Amino acid sequence: MPIKVLIVDDSAVVRQVMSQILNSSSQIEVYDTAQDPIYAEQKMNKIWPDVIVLDIEMPRMDGITFLRKIMKEHPTPVVICSSLTGKGTELALTAMHAGAIDIVTKPELGVKDFILDYKNKFCEIIISANQAKFNKFKHKNIPKKQLLNLAKKDLTSITNTTDRIIAIGTSTGGTTALESVLLNLNRTVPGIAVVQHMPEKFTAAFAKRLNSICDLNVKEAESGDRLINGTVLIAPGGKHMEVQRSGAQYIVQVFSAPPVNRHCPSVDVLFRSVAKNVKKNALGIIMTGMGDDGARGLLDMKQNGATTIAQDEKSSIVFGMPKIAIEMNAVDHIIGLDDIPNYILNNS
Repeated sequence: MPIKVLIVDDSAVVRQVMSQILNSSSQIEVYDTAQDPIYAEQKMNKIWPDVIVLDIEMPRMDGITFLRKIMKEHPTPVVICSSLTGKGTELALTAMHAGAIDIVTKPELGVKDFILDYKNKFCEIIISANQAKFNKFKHKNIPKKQLLNLAKKDLTSITNTTDRIIAIGTSTGGTTALESVLLNLNRTVPGIAVVQHMPEKFTAAFAKRLNSICDLNVKEAESGDRLINGTVLIAPGGKHMEVQRSGAQYIVQVFSAPPVNRHCPSVDVLFRSVAKNVKKNALGIIMTGMGDDGARGLLDMKQNGATTIAQDEKSSIVFGMPKIAIEMNAVDHIIGLDDIPNYILNNS
């Protein structure tokens, strides 16, 4: 009987190409694929695979968490295939410790060509993994104190997603400033979350206008929207917006709550969520606006490893929000409006 393989990866291209090359072997049958671990569990309840090919960066549940779950409930040979597991990385060691049989590090770019070039090696790895079947996965007998330290390291490793995001906060004069920035960006830039102080019902029209003139995909944010390259999500007027983790990816949540710093949406709400959930993978930008909304949130971002910039006084229509952030030492770089797009393109 051929080796039954389940591929779990959020990339449709990876699922398609990997299925094609594995099915080319008479010893292997890719009986199904899944875009994340939740879908994978549904398929595994019907047919349990002999070998699982598993990515790490996926929505709803990351691969390491799913790997541990499999090893606890139904130990099965798992081959990790991820761009996060370069040779010697802590996350690669974490995956092996959690029970992975083998690890393939795929490049961030040119994944399709890499998989095709790696065809014979992939098939060999699957066949070898199947031969390593086991009835019960056993961790080494590690002292409790050491296990606690490993758990802390594992948590840190999983935050090392390749996904990056940009968080922008602005107010008075911000509609023009945002347009100037977004018009000069392309679809390669990380996902952008924007809070622009604006009344309810105005943000949908504002997003629609930007979408019509920019190369980027701009929309008024809805809960569950994912922050992906080339996408701009604008917080709806009258509602706050936060960035949250979904597995190893970033999504936004939109919710009703009282104003913060007299504003709803509030820049501080956005920035604090980014500081908590994105940390060093974020770029925070505070632009023209009246008051101090966003300054404390930007400081939180900086203290959690994010890079932070402020629009300079000369190009700001109202140098309020950037000024307060600078005075609070929340800003790494002070940049003119015309130079912000170049900074984003060169540093994201």
